[in-house]
Amino acid sequence: MKGVSFLATVAILALASSFVSAYDPSPLQDFCVAINDIKSGVFVNGKFCKDPAMVSANDFFFSGLNIPGNTGNKVGSNVTLVNVDKLPGLNTLGISLARLDFAPYGLNPPHTHPRGTELFVVIEGTFLVGFVTSNPNKLFTKVLNKGDVFVFPIGLIHFQFNIGETIGLAFAGLSSQNPGVITIASAVFGSVPPINPDVLIKAFQLDKNVVEYLQKAFAPN
Repeated sequence: MKGVSFLATVAILALASSFVSAYDPSPLQDFCVAINDIKSGVFVNGKFCKDPAMVSANDFFFSGLNIPGNTGNKVGSNVTLVNVDKLPGLNTLGISLARLDFAPYGLNPPHTHPRGTELFVVIEGTFLVGFVTSNPNKLFTKVLNKGDVFVFPIGLIHFQFNIGETIGLAFAGLSSQNPGVITIASAVFGSVPPINPDVLIKAFQLDKNVVEYLQKAFAPN
């Protein structure tokens, strides 16, 4: 009887474990609205798979990360992302890569990756980096030098600032084939259509003129 009881307990735990481990796959785009007519469907969670008989080595290859990105912009940084759109072989593998170039005092402004954790590796330069937790918003920050590594947990607001007088270079690995990016200032003040100014005035406790100035500054070209 003890043996039967033990086996029953193991079976129940195994069944419970299977329920706990079962979950929907993580979304690989911002949304995927359900429809009943499959002929009208245009997106899946990820990309459609190529016939294996048609796959070649080039599907797993990307060239160009040796080329510096153009940092001649307002923030002085450039991100070259190698995701599934540029490297089809990444589909379903849950990983992507980015090259980040910085001018002296260049900034990768506060942003989030809704679908990926980021591992940041410094190749050249000195960086002030950090991320902010969910409420009550604790800041974790660190100065990084050549060879240092820092991780930014999935979905949290983070930044990278080259505090040196020379150019900066870093590479980042991300735990999604399509991690996505939301640049906070651009999303809030440069959305299309614009967020009602009254919402931003209330949320940020700013004067109306300041909100209108920021919306003009971040409006898409």
